[in-house]
This record gives sequence, C-alpha cells and structure tokens, in this order.
Amino acid sequence: MRNSLIQAYLPLVIWVGLGAGLGRFLPAALPRLLGRGLYWIGIPLEIFTLARQTHFAEDTGLAPLYTVVSLGLGLGLGLVGLAVVRSLATTIPVEAAAIEIGVAPGSELLPPQPVELALWPDTATMTWVDKPRQGSFVLASMLGNTGFVGLAIVPTLVNGPYLGWAVFYSVTQNVVGTYGLGVFIASWFGRGAHAQSRWQQLRDVVTVPSLWAFALGSVSQVWTWPPLVDDTLHQSVWLVIPVALVLMGLRLSQLQGWSSLQPALVPAMLKVLVLPVMVGAVTLSAGLPRDGVLVLVLMSGMPSAFAGLILAEEYDLDRELAAASIALSTGGLLLTIPLWLLVFG
Repeated sequence: MRNSLIQAYLPLVIWVGLGAGLGRFLPAALPRLLGRGLYWIGIPLEIFTLARQTHFAEDTGLAPLYTVVSLGLGLGLGLVGLAVVRSLATTIPVEAAAIEIGVAPGSELLPPQPVELALWPDTATMTWVDKPRQGSFVLASMLGNTGFVGLAIVPTLVNGPYLGWAVFYSVTQNVVGTYGLGVFIASWFGRGAHAQSRWQQLRDVVTVPSLWAFALGSVSQVWTWPPLVDDTLHQSVWLVIPVALVLMGLRLSQLQGWSSLQPALVPAMLKVLVLPVMVGAVTLSAGLPRDGVLVLVLMSGMPSAFAGLILAEEYDLDRELAAASIALSTGGLLLTIPLWLLVFG
C-alpha cells in the first residue's frame, strides 16, 4: 500500500512543488489566467473525454445517487461548520478585555477597539463576515478532488467491477457538484460585493462549459472517430492535470504561514475525516457491498477539490482559504486512507 501511495502522489509532489517554487518569480496575474483557462477549456476537455471513453455498466447506477447524497452531506457539514466558526470568531471591546484580565479601565487606555480573542481569527485581508470567505469554506467542505487525486489513487487500492463506481462518482461530482451546485454556491457568495439575482445564478449554472462537455461527450459515444482523435483526447487529460497542480502550487506559494492555514483547519477536517465517516455509515446502513462502500468512502474522503480554487478564481472568492484547504486536506489524506482501508476494507 505504501508503494501505491508513493506512486500516486509523485506527480502531485513534483508539479505542486514546481508551482510553489516558481510562484515568486512569475507574474501575479498568471494564477488567475491559468484558473480561467482550466475553467473554460481544460476541465471541460477532461470531462468530455471521460464521458466519451467511459462505458458505464448497469451496476454503476447507484453511484450517482450516493454521490449526490455525499454532496448533500458535505453541503450540510459546510454550512453547520461555517455557523460554528462564525460564532467562535467574535471580538470584544478593549474595555471589556481589560476588566477580564484585571486591569481597571481609565483615561490612559486607548480608544475602544475590537480585540480578537477568537479561535479562528480573521485575517488582515478578509473576515468571516465576508461572503467570499464563506463561499470558499463551504466549497472546501463539500467538493473533493475525485478526478486528479481520486482516480489516481483508488484504482491502486480497489480491484474488481466497483472501479466503475469511482469513475461515475468523479464524473457525477464534476457535473452535479462542482459545476452545478458548486457554481451556484460560488455565484451566490462571489462576484465581489455585487449581489446576484436568481436569474444570474441560473445563467451561471446553465452556461457552465463542463455541463455541455459532459452532454456532448456522452452523445459522442455513438460516433466512431479516428483512433488518432481518441488518443489525442486521452493524452490531453494528462496535460490538464499538471497545469491544475501547478496552479495549486502557485497559490500555495502565496500563503503566509500559519495565519493562512489556520482558517482552513475546519473545512479540511470536515472533508477528509467527518464526511467519509458519514458516507460510510449511510452506505453500510443501506446494505451496499463492502467493496462498493470502500470506493464511496475513499472518493468522498478525497482532499478539497482543485476546482474550488478554480471557482475562487472565476467568482472572486477567498483564494487563500481555498488553497490552504487543499494543502491541509491533501496532507490529511495520507493519514486517513490507511484508516478507511482498515475500517471499511
């Protein structure tokens, strides 16, 4: 198992490290350009290729249902976790703080100012009151990297017909979760300070290129194309993955130490620990085979999605929180995978 994990994570380390190392030397506008390029071209191309070249068997029919259940659980966890964090991220007046620590307030005190005594303090650039930060928190708790990381790791850990469940889980999350519900959430919380009407949110969802790519890819299965075209499509996926990993590294290079990582602790923990436990409990209660349960648990426990960072670039959410959640949850994945294999394997 250790060798499989090393093999799966070697590209992750190489490309993310390259992006992190080059981040300080490249133009500041490059991450946004890469993010928009992936949103409009790279990810749709990958989904089109998966939809065209994956032949879904009848026994994979339950995978989309449980993917939607997982997304719903992740959304609920994200909203509850956000409410808890916001309630703990409070400030008190400096006079009250002085009384609390036994210092009598007087004229020598500075004018009353907020004093941060929160477990999850606000950063200098964004606070928990800001909707862009809230949006990144919810997306990081809900969406997992089922494509770049999930489909690279799960086949090394699971054998048999249930590998089709992993592919269907990834495609369903991309279509329904990331570029369906995820776009709606990003549109709701994002776009800077401008409130979005329901029509604008619906337009954002309907015009997502990845949705159209999935539909066209599924329809194109009945068309016979030259082998060279299909081979080119397959190889293009291996170009999209390094670009996405480099983008992650570029954003990670902008993190400012612990102050940047601390706000991401809760969404990262919800994503790689709490959500898989809930998915495992639901699927075991439903009587699914153990192999199917293991696949769903592993896929639901993938680290926060790179797509959350892409949506943050496109909809002006908290990019720092998105990148920090990816970093922490990716590190946590190495600790949780042996646990899931032990409990559900």
